[in-house]
Amino acid sequence: MNKITKLTVSTLLGLAVLSTTATADVKKGQKIYLKKLKAKCGFSGAKFAHKHTQDEWEAIKEAGKFGEEVTKICPKATLKPKYENDVYDFAYEYAKDSGNVPSC
Repeated sequence: MNKITKLTVSTLLGLAVLSTTATADVKKGQKIYLKKLKAKCGFSGAKFAHKHTQDEWEAIKEAGKFGEEVTKICPKATLKPKYENDVYDFAYEYAKDSGNVPSC
């Protein structure tokens, strides 16, 4: 019985760690925007995120067109697929209808 309990606890702990690292992050998205997109876009992250409302950003992401939308907003920029979730979270968090203003 003791081995089963240890196995169960370690499995739950492992799943908890994996689920937290697999999620995207607003702050990470902001850093990616600053490093990879801001210079090529020529405007701040606030202006970028304010291009759409939260519902519009969500619809774009669900349609699988987030990378294309970034390129449409910033023609000189390309966003690697591995960064899309984080930058999406940043854009969603600071969308024009959110009331939040980023510090970049």
